[in-house]
Amino acid sequence: MKNTALKSLLLASSLLTSAGLVHAADVTLTVESWRNDDLQIWQEKIIPAFEAKNPGIKIVFSPTAPTEYNASLNAKLDAGSAGDIITCRPFDASLELFNKKQLADITSLPGMENFSPVAKAAWSTDDGKSTFCVPMASVIHGFIYNKDAFDKLGISVPKTQDEFYAALDKIKADGTYIPLAMGTKDLWEAATMGYQNIGPNYWKGEDGRAALIAGKQKLTDAEWVKPYEELAKWKPYLGDGFEAQTYSDSQNLFTLGRAAIYPAGSWEIALFNSQAQFKMGAFPPPVPKAGDTGYISDHPDIGVALNAKSTHAEEAKKFLSWVASPEFADIYANSLPGFFSLNSTPVKMSDPLAQEFVSWRGPYKSTVRSTYQILSRGTPNLENETWVESANVINGTDTPAVAAKKLQDGLDSWYKPAK
Repeated sequence: MKNTALKSLLLASSLLTSAGLVHAADVTLTVESWRNDDLQIWQEKIIPAFEAKNPGIKIVFSPTAPTEYNASLNAKLDAGSAGDIITCRPFDASLELFNKKQLADITSLPGMENFSPVAKAAWSTDDGKSTFCVPMASVIHGFIYNKDAFDKLGISVPKTQDEFYAALDKIKADGTYIPLAMGTKDLWEAATMGYQNIGPNYWKGEDGRAALIAGKQKLTDAEWVKPYEELAKWKPYLGDGFEAQTYSDSQNLFTLGRAAIYPAGSWEIALFNSQAQFKMGAFPPPVPKAGDTGYISDHPDIGVALNAKSTHAEEAKKFLSWVASPEFADIYANSLPGFFSLNSTPVKMSDPLAQEFVSWRGPYKSTVRSTYQILSRGTPNLENETWVESANVINGTDTPAVAAKKLQDGLDSWYKPAK
């Protein structure tokens, strides 16, 4: 009886093996990221979609707090304990990891043909010959506004600088709402949602950014000082105590209906949709005068790379190729409205606020944040110094001209444009 049972067990095992039903142990890939807000979306949408088509490969999304991510990731990479998939910051931070041979070259990865050279620029070498991250998404700057407040006060969406200040004056005179929800305590908010939001209209987007890198323009030139002159004018519209107001305070002021306009990045959309109990709209940075060409910061924000020391490189490449696919682009862009696909295949957006932001890509010229490529590789770091000076200008502790000179002097102390 025992022999018969053993023979049956061996026969069943043989049949299962020959039919390919017994797999080797699943390979688990760990994804390093700073996007802890996205954990649910990865667990419920992204991972199931990939695993359904790739049996034998499991994905674990393992985020770190955003403020701790860079230091934590660098320590893990140096120690050889980082995950297989590395979520990439744009430009210099990831380029440094590639130059240290911690990120693999994925220039020829299947799927990379779905991205234009511009889409890949934030994760490519300066000469554009090597790419080391799959582009996932960009974010767009502008202003989100309380439609109910605008309707109540009879305000039209401002298209020019004069119309913008007229709207702010009307909101302030009424007294129901704080005109602008922005604080200066966290510094980066003043630079990212202030200076980098409105600035491209003055330095003419990519033309000005390229001229700054080439040394043909300086931060003390009128094109770069003018945005600070405009930011200084925001102070009376920010509400009492804005100097002590944190980023989350600003978010709360707006979503609670206490402020009418929020200088924004499109990444706010999902959170605002879940919290605001009023209708919202968005408008791009108002142009200096009617008829001027408009510019928007359409900034590459997030990509994914292969850890050069991954012991599961082939499986990780399968995942990265899937991230490069139109299927992933559609899942990601519609699960995270406000994070816009960089894939060449257009993605139809289901969220109306996200659709409003992305609609600016046609009539407005796109650029990226002026400090992110090349100009923040030395000390003092121009990006971080721009945070400080943007807050100083709004607070009134530095004039626009003084702020610009400080930034240019800091840049001159280490940066020499290529001949």
